[in-house]
Amino acid sequence: MTSWIGVASRDHVLRGRALGIVQAGHGKRSGIVRMRPGDWVAYYSPYVTYAGKERLQAFTTLGQIADDEVWQADEGDFQPWRRRADYVEAREAPIRPLLDQLSFTAGQPSWGMAFRRGLFAVPDDDLAVIRAAMAA
Repeated sequence: MTSWIGVASRDHVLRGRALGIVQAGHGKRSGIVRMRPGDWVAYYSPYVTYAGKERLQAFTTLGQIADDEVWQADEGDFQPWRRRADYVEAREAPIRPLLDQLSFTAGQPSWGMAFRRGLFAVPDDDLAVIRAAMAA
């Protein structure tokens, strides 16, 4: 099992959660094909909306990859690659109280740079910290 961090605005994360899907990197296939059934993904949302400027800087949802299927959706001009996910009950968790506890942000003055990758694997210990914060 691998633990992942996906990055998307809260509005996109909530839409994906409602659809029961995982999507990353503006719909690119390359990231999500590395995921396997049983892997966990926590989504971090730097902003409330995709085009907006209102910062959120919080983990917004948590789910588990449901199966092996990777497919391309058809939304007219937009054809993103997706996977199915089962989301668990979780509350939003601001990242600032967690910065010193996460391996990819601890001691990093420019901690936001880690999220520019859009989707990245993290140690299970990091996911445990995020899950605990989202359960509180």
